[in-house]
Amino acid sequence: MNIINNGNSFLLLKYRLTFAAGIKNKIDVMNAIIGKKELTVSNKNLSDALFILWAGGAALLSYSLVYALRKPFTAATFDGLDFFGMDYKTATSIVQISGYFISKLIGIKVISELKKENRLKFIILSVAVAELSLVLFGALPQPFNVFALFFNGLSLGCMWGVIFSFLEGRRVTDLLASLMGLSIAISSGTAKSIGLFVMDNLHISEFWMPAFIGAFAFPLLSFLGWLMTRMPQPTQEDKELRTERVALDSKARLSLFKNFMPVLVMLFFANLFVTVLQDIKEDFLVKILDVDAAGLSSWAFAKVDATVTLIILCMFGLMSAVRSNIKVLCMLLGLVTCGTATLSFLAFNYSALQLQPMTWLFLQSLSLYTVYLSFQTLFFERFIACFKIKGNVGFFIITLDFIGYTGTVVVLIFKEFFNPAVNWLDFYNLMSGYVGIACSIAFIGSAVYLIQRYRREKYAEVSGEELDTPHPAGGLSGKRVALELLPDMAK
Repeated sequence: MNIINNGNSFLLLKYRLTFAAGIKNKIDVMNAIIGKKELTVSNKNLSDALFILWAGGAALLSYSLVYALRKPFTAATFDGLDFFGMDYKTATSIVQISGYFISKLIGIKVISELKKENRLKFIILSVAVAELSLVLFGALPQPFNVFALFFNGLSLGCMWGVIFSFLEGRRVTDLLASLMGLSIAISSGTAKSIGLFVMDNLHISEFWMPAFIGAFAFPLLSFLGWLMTRMPQPTQEDKELRTERVALDSKARLSLFKNFMPVLVMLFFANLFVTVLQDIKEDFLVKILDVDAAGLSSWAFAKVDATVTLIILCMFGLMSAVRSNIKVLCMLLGLVTCGTATLSFLAFNYSALQLQPMTWLFLQSLSLYTVYLSFQTLFFERFIACFKIKGNVGFFIITLDFIGYTGTVVVLIFKEFFNPAVNWLDFYNLMSGYVGIACSIAFIGSAVYLIQRYRREKYAEVSGEELDTPHPAGGLSGKRVALELLPDMAK
């Protein structure tokens, strides 16, 4: 019995050891798999971080250099000069913006259809023409040199769309677009500050100052254009999450506009007013605010824009963590409504508030850039992904800009010929007050439309029914009425 018991004990011990070894092997295999997954995730995060620094940094610097080619002349006042009876400073803005908005009109077709292999050629040709026009602005006699700025605007009007085409349709596009969009906020004030520095410290005339700055921007921008062509193409995961981006011919553009006409009309016209207001602020800030009387240094504008830049970067960075496209669209529309409401409040209470010039400038810049950058960066990227649109962001942005800069030219011409002695501060405050009201209404209407449209399309996708199937009684079907009452728009 003892022998049998000892034998059974031996067999039992052997079985236990074998079982334990098997469990240990399985645990080792699972740990290896988990470790491999963690390593893969870690490598992916590192790869994403490096790509964001590469692509986002290149785009940010690229469009900052576009501003260096386009905006330095706004630092000059051109006091005592006229352009065939028109204020010389106003004439420079009108002529350059005229070329800029014609470029936007051409860009609706060119940018929508531009193939990736032609992007670098487009960039180099554009910046070469822009710098040549600035040289002509300095070399030609006044007032005929103003016409050279037309070609400066014409050559640079499509640059945003070209640069953005390198970034769109990726999982990390929100962050990339935010970085690129910051160039608008930070570069406008920086361009003015650099222009003032060149004139005050290097003693270069206000006519040659733009070409001097452009001489540094031209080669750097060409190099950055080449660097962006080396970026990897969107992956399959990018295409699944953000929809593959394709070129749009004229038929596709018309079909897309008709399909979303109500919301696009509201957004296009709201952005018309915002663009007009922002462009007047950028081009005539030195006349809206008396820099010398306010005691502002040449770098004051850059400091304000840098602060605004950090705030906007934080807001957009937080939104990039939200996966639901419809939620981000609604958050953006809520944010821009707050921005335009702030503009109205500041305008209608300007005398009562008695704000310091720097405080007023900060609030104006924060409100305007929040609205402007939301649509120039995140909104249409998420809009395409939300509604699975076959197209590209460039079409929407270039159309927005064309409408906006057309309005800027009209307003400047009206101001010059019908009320040439207008006070720039009063003119700006009056405009911003009514622009804020009109845009707030448009943005709220857009949010309502997008929520309803999203719910209908999700219901049609789930049920397999046509989106616009009418009810026999003439209203919505019972199922669609129930759909309209769904509380959670993000599901």
